[in-house]
Amino acid sequence: MSKTKIRAVYGSNPPCSMSSRIQERRHKARTLRLLEQNRKPEKPEDFIMYEDSESEDEPECVLKDAMNTSYNFVDFVKHRETQTSKQSSVLQDYGNRHILTHEMFKEVPINLGNMNKVFCSQWLSDRQVVFGTKCNKLMVYDVQTHKLDQIPSLISRREIPNNALDMQHCGIHSLQLNPSKTLLATGARNACDVAVYRLPTLDPICIGEAAHKDWVFDMCWLDDEFLVSGSRDTKLALWRITEDLLYSKQDVPIYKSLSPIALRECRNAQKIRALCFNKDYHEIAALSLNGYIHIWSAETFRQKLSRKLPSSQENVCMAIQDSGLYAIGCKSYTLLLDSRTLQAVKKVSSRYTGCGIRSTSFQGDILTVGTGLGILMFYDLRAGKYLESSINTSRTVVLKGSKGYVFPDDEFGDPHNIKYVPAIYTHCYDTSGTRLFTAGGPLPATLTGNYAGLWQ
Repeated sequence: MSKTKIRAVYGSNPPCSMSSRIQERRHKARTLRLLEQNRKPEKPEDFIMYEDSESEDEPECVLKDAMNTSYNFVDFVKHRETQTSKQSSVLQDYGNRHILTHEMFKEVPINLGNMNKVFCSQWLSDRQVVFGTKCNKLMVYDVQTHKLDQIPSLISRREIPNNALDMQHCGIHSLQLNPSKTLLATGARNACDVAVYRLPTLDPICIGEAAHKDWVFDMCWLDDEFLVSGSRDTKLALWRITEDLLYSKQDVPIYKSLSPIALRECRNAQKIRALCFNKDYHEIAALSLNGYIHIWSAETFRQKLSRKLPSSQENVCMAIQDSGLYAIGCKSYTLLLDSRTLQAVKKVSSRYTGCGIRSTSFQGDILTVGTGLGILMFYDLRAGKYLESSINTSRTVVLKGSKGYVFPDDEFGDPHNIKYVPAIYTHCYDTSGTRLFTAGGPLPATLTGNYAGLWQ
C-alpha cells in the first residue's frame, strides 16, 4: 500500500529492520511460486513476466533496501506530516484493488426517468457526475443529494437541412475534461458540432461548428487550450480555446461561435469511433470502425501511419494507460497494443461469449471492461489474468449491474416479456478510485431505455 524509507535515529539500523521480515518475505515468495505452479491456466500465456522478488536468492542490496523500508501506512502518514522522509510513496490504485478483491462494492441504482441510453460520463468533482444521453440530454448527477440537473445544449448557427433533422437527435457521444479540469468539451444540440463549457459553473463558452458533416463520436484534449474531435465523416478537427473566449466579461453568460484551425481527413478510415492522446509520444490515436488504428502527430496534426487490427468487428472503444498501452474493445476480446510498435501484446478474451466490449478504462494496473451483458470485468495487467477474489480464490471479480429500465416498443411488445440486460456503454472512477459510476441502456438500437448505477 505504501513505501517509506526509514533512517536510523540511533544505532545503525532503523526500527523496521528485523531479521524476521526477511524470513517472512522468503516464505511468502515460496508460497506464491507454489500457487502459480499449481494454477492451471485456461490456455498457454503468450507473454510471461518474472519479477526479481520471485528469485530464490535475492541480492544483498535488495534485502538491505527491504529491511530499511516500511510498508506500514501509519509510518507513511507520520513521515508525511513531519516531512522527515522524502523517499515515500503510496500505491494509487491500492484502495480500488482492495475494494474489488474483497467484494466490497455495492451498487446504488439511479433512476433516470424516461431518458434513453447513457453514452458517456465523467466525474466533475467528488460529488458530481456529468453524463450525456442518446436523447441529447446533458445531465449532472449529485451523488449526495441524488438530484439530476439538465444543462442546456448549445445551438449552432448552421441551418439544418430538412433531410437531416434526425442528425441533431443522435445523442451526446463524448465528454472530455481538459487537464486542469477547467473546461468541459462535449457534443452540442446538433451532433456534428462541439460545445465547450466552463467548470465548475458549467457556463457556456463557445460552440465549434462548420467542421464535421456527420456525428462527432469522440474528442480528446491535447492540453488546456487545444482540442481534437473525430467524426463519422472520417475527419479530425483541431480546435483552439483562446484566452479571449475564456476571459470575456459578460453580465449574462453567452457563447461564441468557433471555427476549427485545422480540418484533416483520416486516410484509410471509415467512421472515426474513438480518440486517445499519448502524452509521452505526442501522438493522437484514432480508432475507425473498419478495424484500423491511425496515428497522428499532435505537433504537426498530420497522419503518420495506419495499422490493421486483428479484428474488424465492433471496434467501438479505446483507452490508454499512463505507460502508453492501448486497450481496444472488440466483439469478443480486448486487444492490448504497445504504443511504440503498435504490436499486439495480448488478446484478453472475454469470459462471456458474445458479450461485446463497450467501454474500457485503466485504473493503475487494472483494466476495467464494460460489456454488452451488463457485466464489468477487471483484468490485472501485472498478474496477466483477471482479478481474483480474496474471499474465494476460485472465482474472478465481476460486477453485475442492475436491470435498469426499458420502455415498451411496438416491435417487441411488453418489455417485461423480453430477456433484457443493459449494455454498459460508459464507466468512470472518481479521483480516489473507490467509487465507480456505470451507465448505459439496452443494446438493440430499436429499444428505448436506460441504466445507471453508482458503486461504492
